[in-house]
Amino acid sequence: MPREKKSKNDKEEGGPLQVPKGTRDIWGDEYFAMHGLLEKASEIALYYGFSPIETPILEYEALFHPAGEYTDMVQKEMYTLRTKGGGKLALRPEVTAPIVRAYIEHGMHALPQPVMLYYGGPVFRHDNPQRGRWREFRQFGLEILGTEKSVADAMIIRIFLTILEEVGLKNISLEINSLGDKDSRGAYKRALGTYFKKYASDLSQNAKMLLVKNPLRLLDSKDAGMADLKKNAPQSIEFLQEPAKSHFKEVLEYLDALGIPYKIENTLVRGLDYYNRTAFEFKETLPEEEGNPDARPLEFGGGGRYDYLGKMLGSKKPLPAVGGAIGVDRILSAVKEKHLAPRILKKPKVFFIQLGFEAKLKSLSVVEILRKARLPVKHSLSKDGLAAQLGLAEKLEIPWVIILGQKEVLEESVIVRNMEDRSQKTVRIDSLADYIKKVIAK
Repeated sequence: MPREKKSKNDKEEGGPLQVPKGTRDIWGDEYFAMHGLLEKASEIALYYGFSPIETPILEYEALFHPAGEYTDMVQKEMYTLRTKGGGKLALRPEVTAPIVRAYIEHGMHALPQPVMLYYGGPVFRHDNPQRGRWREFRQFGLEILGTEKSVADAMIIRIFLTILEEVGLKNISLEINSLGDKDSRGAYKRALGTYFKKYASDLSQNAKMLLVKNPLRLLDSKDAGMADLKKNAPQSIEFLQEPAKSHFKEVLEYLDALGIPYKIENTLVRGLDYYNRTAFEFKETLPEEEGNPDARPLEFGGGGRYDYLGKMLGSKKPLPAVGGAIGVDRILSAVKEKHLAPRILKKPKVFFIQLGFEAKLKSLSVVEILRKARLPVKHSLSKDGLAAQLGLAEKLEIPWVIILGQKEVLEESVIVRNMEDRSQKTVRIDSLADYIKKVIAK
C-alpha cells in the first residue's frame, strides 16, 4: 500500500516543552466552551432517546481497514503503533467502526432495535493543520444501528442541525446525496471509470491510481484541478435502483416535512468507502460578496448510512445502520459569540476573604459550607491583606464578600458584605448555609 511521503514543510519540529504539531492545550474559556458544547449536544441526544457510549482511544488497526484501502484515512492519516506482543494498534481516526465493533462484541443485537448511541471525544488523523482542523480533534457523534428505515436518516440530520443552531451557528447549509446499494453502486463506479478515462492525461499520478483502483475516490479529491471534471461527472442518483431510490425519496420527504432546506450535491461521496445510500454534510454558508470567491467553507460534520459495515466486521446478520459526527473544534472556531459553558460552571456570587493564620486554618471548612449550599466561590488563600483581596473581588465583579478574620474565628462567625451598597452583616458559621439560601442564592 502506498504511504505518505513527508514533505519538508511537514517536518516534525519542536521539543519537550512544545505540544506536537496539530495538537494544543485547551484551558480557560476554550475548555469550558468545548465542554459546554458537548453537554448541550448530549442533552439533545438524550431527549431524542439516545444512550451514551465511550470506546477506547486505541483500537486494533485492522478495525479501520473497511473504510477503504485507497482512502486518505487508511493510506496516510492513521497513527499506528506496535504493542510489545507484536499487535498493531491505531489511535482511532473515527468512531463509527469502534461502535459497530462494540455492538457486535457485546451482543447488542439482543437489545430492542434499533440501538441508538451518542458519543463525544478525541480522534486522531495525520492531516495538514489548518483553520478548524487539528491532528487531535474532538467529535460528537450519533449512531442508529439495527434499522434501514429512512426516518432514522432524517432523525440524525435533524438532531445535528438542532445542535449546530443551538450552539450559535447562523449560516449552515446541508448537502445530501445517495450512493445507492451494492448493485447500483457497481454500475455507477463503472460509469465514473469510463468518464475519467477520457481525461487520464490530465490526472495526477495519485488520481490515475485511484482511477484504476477505486474511481469513486476521485470525487472526494480536494485538488483544484479536479473541480471542473467532478462537476460534469456521472451522477450517482441517475443509477439508483429500488429500494435505494425510494429510500432516498423518503429521506428528502422527511426533510421537506421538517422544513429543512438542502442541496443535492452529486459529487458528495464522503471520505470512507463503507458508506451506502444516504450521505450528507453540513457546511458554513459563505456570503458571495465577502472574501475570496475560491475560499473553502468549513465543514462542520457529516455522515451517512453504512448498511454493510457490520458484515464487513464480522456480524453474522445484516446490520443496517446510519450515523455521523460533527467536529467540535471546527464549530467552536466558527461560533461568533462564545457563550457556551457547562451547567456546572456558574458565575461566582461570593468572594471569600481570610485574614490571619487562624482564619486560614478554618478557611477550607467555610468554603465547604459554600459548596454544599451550591454557591460557587472565588478566593485567594495565598494572599493575606484585606485590600488586595477586596480589590480582586471588585475586579471580578463578584457581588458578595464573606470575611473571616481573627475575631470572627473566636466568635465562630463571618462577615457577609454586599459589594453593591457596602452593607454588611455578621452571621454565625453554623447559620451560614441558611443565610446563603435566603439572601445570597435567591
